[in-house]
Amino acid sequence: MSKEKILVVDDEEDILELVRYNLAREGYSVSCATSGEEALKASLSEPVDLIILDLMLPGIDGLEVARRLRENSATRETPIVMLTAKGEEADIVTGLELGADDYVTKPFSPRILIARLKAVIRRRSGTSEAENEVLTIRELSIHTGRRHVTAKGRSLDMTYTEFQVLYFLARRPGWVFTRSQIVDAVRGDDYPVTDRSVDVQIVGLRKKLGPLGKYIETVRGVGYRFMES
Repeated sequence: MSKEKILVVDDEEDILELVRYNLAREGYSVSCATSGEEALKASLSEPVDLIILDLMLPGIDGLEVARRLRENSATRETPIVMLTAKGEEADIVTGLELGADDYVTKPFSPRILIARLKAVIRRRSGTSEAENEVLTIRELSIHTGRRHVTAKGRSLDMTYTEFQVLYFLARRPGWVFTRSQIVDAVRGDDYPVTDRSVDVQIVGLRKKLGPLGKYIETVRGVGYRFMES
């Protein structure tokens, strides 16, 4: 059975070889790039199922690469796992804002990295009845399979994470969720992000929803909820 195609982007040859070797041993088809320019060219010339992206790259850095990938319709939905030594909160928040699906810091365990990317692939490619669900609440419509949102008939462009947060809250209107619960639901257990990261996603969601953003309520000292009709 064929495995997914994965593009690994890192300018450190030893890291690149370590990741390539372990992915190939798992049966994945692996291609490599050592700069941001190479990564963009490779991802556009041949579609891949996932990109492992270092942030500290020569020329175009990883954050700019991620931004351009998310702006291009051909790569907008391609999962991105960021692999970097930049582990400060601000870097994690920035990566999530750009739509990264996971974030692994160096030094890392190859086994943990592979487990993380498998979880990302499962979340992205898993099929279920819920994928055909169209959730309508107030003047908001959420199509889970197409990952498409309209507000008052206006199509909204959302990152993968923003969509997941919105869907998680909207499918249980009136329920209050802590930031940790939101992180676990969107990213899976033990995801290394902070409360601040969730707050950033909520701010972005409210802005994109416009007048409907007021229905995402902050419950002081607890978390967030989507207001009931």
